[in-house]
Amino acid sequence: MKRNIVIAAVTAAALIGGGTATALATTGDDQGSARQAATTQLSNDDVRDDQDDAGDRDDRDDAEKTVSADVTASEAIASALKHTSGTAVSAELDDEDDSAKVVWKVDVLSGDNTWHSVSVDPANGKVLGAHTDDEDDTAQVRAALKGSSVTAEEAAKAAAGKGVVTSVDLDEDGKDKSWEAETRTSAGAEKDWKVDLASGKVTADRSDAQDDDADDADDQD
Repeated sequence: MKRNIVIAAVTAAALIGGGTATALATTGDDQGSARQAATTQLSNDDVRDDQDDAGDRDDRDDAEKTVSADVTASEAIASALKHTSGTAVSAELDDEDDSAKVVWKVDVLSGDNTWHSVSVDPANGKVLGAHTDDEDDTAQVRAALKGSSVTAEEAAKAAAGKGVVTSVDLDEDGKDKSWEAETRTSAGAEKDWKVDLASGKVTADRSDAQDDDADDADDQD
């Protein structure tokens, strides 16, 4: 009886302190089982803590990559258009082929309705490469841009007043067509914006705010 009490006390102390406890004894199968259970529990907790820390580090790394880019979204678009003539429809700061290297990816629709994906170095603005893509919304994009006076480059410049622009994309669906821009702060906070196709006015994306409110309500539940 006394041996079991000692083991329980050691196990409880280890769980509270976050360390690893080892109970020493010369006999008793119950004691060994208790020691193994305590060690297993602590090991699992350590693994979960390590995974959480790794996730936090990844988020911080993404934020650091974003704010450390020397070439802005508007500059990346300008560089892409010098390489491939046409109309820039989107630009995004993203991983290159799921590798650690981050590049600007700019989608350009040329005059013959060919889509081009142009990669731009965020450090110096040099074009790293380009290839053609197959898209099925060419007609929608042309219709949305007809009569508009604000380009993707200009939309990126306008949104830059709200933070570091990480992407700008044409929203050609629905009634209120516009440029959509995403910004990120040095702390990693993201925000979505709409840029008017005619005036260049920047407003908060209300659908994004509604999604945030819904997420907060779910967390409270």
